Formats: sequence, structure tokens, C-alpha cells
Amino acid sequence: MISNSPKIGLFIPCYVDQFYPQVGVASLQLLEKLGCEVSYPLGQTCCGQPLANSGYERDTHGATRHFIELFKDFDYVVAPSGSCVLHVKEHSPAIAGLEKEQAELHHKVYELTEFITDVLKIDKLEGKFPHRVGFHSSCHGHRGLRLACASELNQTPFNKARKLLENLEGLEWVELSRTDECCGFGGTFAVTEEAISVRMGKDRLEDHLAHQTEILTGGDMSCIMHLQGIATRNKQPLKFLHIAEILNQAIA
Repeated sequence: MISNSPKIGLFIPCYVDQFYPQVGVASLQLLEKLGCEVSYPLGQTCCGQPLANSGYERDTHGATRHFIELFKDFDYVVAPSGSCVLHVKEHSPAIAGLEKEQAELHHKVYELTEFITDVLKIDKLEGKFPHRVGFHSSCHGHRGLRLACASELNQTPFNKARKLLENLEGLEWVELSRTDECCGFGGTFAVTEEAISVRMGKDRLEDHLAHQTEILTGGDMSCIMHLQGIATRNKQPLKFLHIAEILNQAIA
């Protein structure tokens, strides 16, 4: 763990703020337990990802400028979402007059598990969570931020979330048949291509059910929301938690 308590700006995605505020609370509590000084800037808004993903990047300049001005003075910016972090780091538009601040911010914004393993340098968390846990690797975090190795590449296996989860006492890591397949959410893809999106989600759930997953977790609540909706409508016996909730409960 780094020696001095870093000043963290907690970046909470819109859907977490509106639908899953407990994930934001768990992220805050977890980081504080790990010795961080955490602030939640009340003025934060959407980072602009939904617009950009739909082809309207030109309309995200205001959101991007606001994000930079709000978070630029923190040591690190941490979010419980690989999707939003990837947008801020690699897909947000360049803002004239804030080039230096934007470049610096790109190097200090992290997804939650990435921050814990790569910045705090924590390889093992002490705690208990006696459940069978299946992990969903969301595409943006998995392949965009490289939070885990991609199955199509010939490389040494690694998974930052697994590193934090598998050492918890009593936790059983579920080995899936297809470890990094898309769930079909894809933001507005789930609206414009509903049938394909649902079929892909059903495929992911079938993999978890076939391997007796008790709790399905992941690093992006958007994907978990998609899978939870399908499971609920089909009365499938699965529970859903963000990884921040599991880690926070485990080391309480």
C-alpha cells in the first residue's frame, strides 16, 4: 500500500447514482478502509459516454470540460466502472485550454479494482465471503483497460478482480466455460438491438447457472443490471452484487 493517504475523488456513474447508490456507498467505505482520503464531489454529472457511444461526441464537450474542472485537483480519481473510466481516459474529446489538466487526469483516473491492485499495491485482502461467486468481465474494462487477459490472446493469464476475490475465506471462484464473452448490454445497443442483446444476456446467464453460480458479480453495474433484469424476468435463482459490495462486506 502507498505510504501517504492519497486524496481520492470518487467518480460515480449516472446509473449507479440513480439505481444502485449502495454501490457508490460500498466503494467509498472500501477505499476508506484501505486508508484513502475520499471525497465525493457533489457537482459531478454524466461523463458523456452515452452520447459519445451513440455518435454525438461533439455534444459532450460541456460534460468533459466540467469533469476535468471538477476532478483535476485530486491525486487520483476512482470509479466503480471500467466503462466510464475508459471513456474518460481514451474517448472523451480534447478540450481547448485544458490540455495539460486533461492529459494529467487521463493518467490518474482508475477503475476500482485496478486502483487497489496497481496503485495501492494490494495483492490480498483479508476477509470472509462464503459463497460461490461467478464473475462477469465487462468488455470496456476487460479489453479496454486490460483488467484481465483476453481469451483470444496468447498471454499469461491474469485477472485483477480475481486476485482480490479468490483469497477471501470461504469464497469459491466459479470457472465459466466462456470467461470473457459480452453480455449484450453495450449501452444503447441494448435499446437498438434488443433481441440480440437479450439473447447474448441469456447465454451468459446459462453459463453461470450451468456452473452453479450463487452470486454473479462484476465491475460494471450496467452489465449487471442487464443480466439481473433478464434473470428476474425468467425467475432464475441468481443473486447480483457489484464487486465493491462483496469486498466491502468481506472486510467489514
